[in-house]
Amino acid sequence: MRVGIFGGAFNPPHIGHLVCAQEAHAHLALDTLVWVPMGQPPHREIEDDPGREARYTMCEYATSADERFSLSRFEIDRDGPSYTVDTLRAVAESTPGAELFVILGADQAAALPTWHEPEEVLSLATVAAVARAERTREMVVDAVSSLAGGDRVVFFDMPRIDVSSTLVRSRARAGQPIRYLVPDKVANYIGAQSLYGSSQPVGAER
Repeated sequence: MRVGIFGGAFNPPHIGHLVCAQEAHAHLALDTLVWVPMGQPPHREIEDDPGREARYTMCEYATSADERFSLSRFEIDRDGPSYTVDTLRAVAESTPGAELFVILGADQAAALPTWHEPEEVLSLATVAAVARAERTREMVVDAVSSLAGGDRVVFFDMPRIDVSSTLVRSRARAGQPIRYLVPDKVANYIGAQSLYGSSQPVGAER
């Protein structure tokens, strides 16, 4: 069984996340891709964080209709910093024999040497990085070359989508439509809960 692990703040989850997850599932021939919204990031605060449960709920709304995806509460429910190595250990224990893949952006993959127990991460899973340009792939390869298991990094491509969680939050705060940038259920939830400073439903059907 081939299992992808897709972690992040997902604040909120948007179409870029969904396309990345889809492309990872296809290119890596995954049986399932598990979304893992983080609890407490180790090195930074989550900007404009509406709370763990709100981010989990938005991920649920974004992914529940797609049988290729599943959703994990492991980091949401865990106290202390959310380390990828702990998540991988938990997944490996719950799905013995599964081949694990960690889905990362190129910048995240290049920063792997600074992670908590990076070589253990590489021993537990294949790092699969999104990287369109050859020079970007070379940057990642150079960054992880000193790590044991660094040669296990693989790459996949995805269409360029210039949507970010920061953009969605900014538009919600300004009362601008966010429909088509996030799934309709996520847009409705953001408006109904007045997340990110929004004061009314912003961009989905009412």
